[in-house]
Amino acid sequence: MSGEKLALRGRIVTMNSDFDVLQDGVVYVDGDSIAFVQPAAAAVPAAFAGVTVTRTAGTVYPGLMELHNHLAYNALGLWNVPKRFQNRSQWPREAEYHELVTGPMGAVGASNDHQVLPALVRWVEAKCLLAGVTTSQGIRLASSAKTPRYFKGLVRNAESPSNKELVSAASRIPDVAARDWKMFDRELAKATQRGSCMLLHLSEGLDAAARAHFTALKSGDEWALSSSMAGIHCAALEAADFDTMAANGAAMVWSPLSNYLLYGGTARIDAALKSGVRVALGSDWSPTGSKNLLGELKVARLVAHELELPLTDRDLALMVTRTAADILGWQKYAGSIEAGKLADFAVVRGHTGDAYAHLLSAKETDIALVMIGGTARFGEVSLLQALGVSGEALTIAGEARTANFHDPAADPEIEAVPLSLAKEVLSDVLANLPNLTARESKGQGARGMALSAEPPRVRLALDEQEPHADELRPRLPFDGRSTGSSGAELAAPPVALKALTLDPLTVADDPHFAGKIAGQLNLPAFLKQGLARAF
Repeated sequence: MSGEKLALRGRIVTMNSDFDVLQDGVVYVDGDSIAFVQPAAAAVPAAFAGVTVTRTAGTVYPGLMELHNHLAYNALGLWNVPKRFQNRSQWPREAEYHELVTGPMGAVGASNDHQVLPALVRWVEAKCLLAGVTTSQGIRLASSAKTPRYFKGLVRNAESPSNKELVSAASRIPDVAARDWKMFDRELAKATQRGSCMLLHLSEGLDAAARAHFTALKSGDEWALSSSMAGIHCAALEAADFDTMAANGAAMVWSPLSNYLLYGGTARIDAALKSGVRVALGSDWSPTGSKNLLGELKVARLVAHELELPLTDRDLALMVTRTAADILGWQKYAGSIEAGKLADFAVVRGHTGDAYAHLLSAKETDIALVMIGGTARFGEVSLLQALGVSGEALTIAGEARTANFHDPAADPEIEAVPLSLAKEVLSDVLANLPNLTARESKGQGARGMALSAEPPRVRLALDEQEPHADELRPRLPFDGRSTGSSGAELAAPPVALKALTLDPLTVADDPHFAGKIAGQLNLPAFLKQGLARAF
C-alpha cells in the first residue's frame, strides 16, 4: 500500500536521458516515490533491508501518460463514421452523431439518478487503468465555483493533479479569450509564467478551414504560441507551420486513429519531428478513437511504418512517458523510472526481445501490474497478493485480475461503487435510453431503484456539447472571418434516442471491435489489416 516500502524486480525500462534498460533490475519504492533503481545483483540499500522483493516476471515501464481523452464519453462504442469530413465543424452536425453520441451523453449527463455519474466515472477510469494508463485528461464536473472542478480518482488528472508538486494543465480558456487574440495571448502568457501547459484543440481536419485555426494565432508579427502551448490534433498544419511551432517551443498531441476515422488522414508527423516539435499521444475518445492508449500506440506504430516516418519504437514509447511529462511540466516528477520521481508503473508480462517493441506489441491481457504513487491499482491476482493488496475481482478475456479502487482521498460517491455495479447501472441506462426521461419522471432509476427526492449535487460538464463560458479550442478570427462558430453546432438538436450497448473495457472483451474497425469507411487498408493482426 502507499506509504510502505516495497521493491519490484524485472526488466526495468527507465526512459531516462540515457535510455538505460536494466535486464534484471529492482525498483525500490518508499511511499509514493522511487528511492533507488539498480541491478538486481547490487547490494540491497540499507533502508530496504528486510523488504521483500516482488518478482514481476515482466518488464517495468513508467506509467503511460496520455494528453488527450474525453473520458466521460468512453462508455459509448465506436461510431461507424458515414463519410469523409474535411474539418471539425462538419461531423458534429450529422444527425446520426447526435443519435449515437451527443444525444446519449446528454441524457446521461441530465439524469437525476444518483447512481449514474459515479458508475460512469468508475467505468471510464477503469478503461485507463486496465491498459496501463496512469495519467490522462480529467473528467470535468459542473460546479458553481469559479475554479473548474474535476473528478478526483485514481488515475492522475492532468488538469487537477492531487500531488501538490504537479502543476495543473489548462484545457479550457475563457469564452471571450477564445475569440480575441490579445486576451488569448494573455491567457497563454499566464500559463507560461506558471510553468503549466495549455492543452487545446487546434486545426482539427485537413482542409484550409482547419488550418485557419492555426494561422489565426498570428497577429502582425507576433504568434500566440509558447512552450506552454500543446495543440491537439494539428492535422492541417504544413511544414512551415511546424517550424513556427518549434521556434516558439510549442508542442502537439497526436491522435492518429481519430484523424483517420473522421478525415481519412492525419497530421504531418514527419514535418513535426523534423522541426523539433515535441509530440505526445492521445486516444481522443471511444466514439471516434482508440479504446485506450495501448491501442493508440499500435495505430501510431502502423502509421509510422506505412508512411516511413522517422519514428522508432523507442520514440513512440517516449510519446507516452517522458515527452508527455515534459509537455505537462512534470518532468521532475514523472515520465521515467528514476530516484526521486513518483512511483507510477505499467508492468507488461515477459522480459525478452526489444524492450520498446515489447510495450508496443502488448495486449491488454499482457498488463501484469499498474501502480500509481506506490499503490498497486490493477494487475494479476498473484502480484497484488504478493504486494499485500486486495480488491475487486474481474476478468480480462477470461483471465483473473484484481482491481484496487479503494482510496479514501477520492470523491466519496465514486469510492463506494465497485466496477461490477458500474457495469450494471450503465448497461441498464444505455439499454433504456428511449424511455429514460419517462422512467425517471415516474421516480424510477437504474436497476429498478427508486430515485432520491433530491437531484444530484454534481453533474457532468460535457466537453463537446454544453456551454460553460469557456472553450476547448481557440476560435480567433482570421482575415476578418471567425474560424469557429458561437458553439451552436455543439448543441444537439432534438433526436430520438435508441437503445445502446455499454462499450466493453478492453478490446480483448469486445467481440465487435474488429468488425467495427473493418467496416470503417475512411480507414485505409493498412490500418484495418494491421489492427486485426495487432489484436
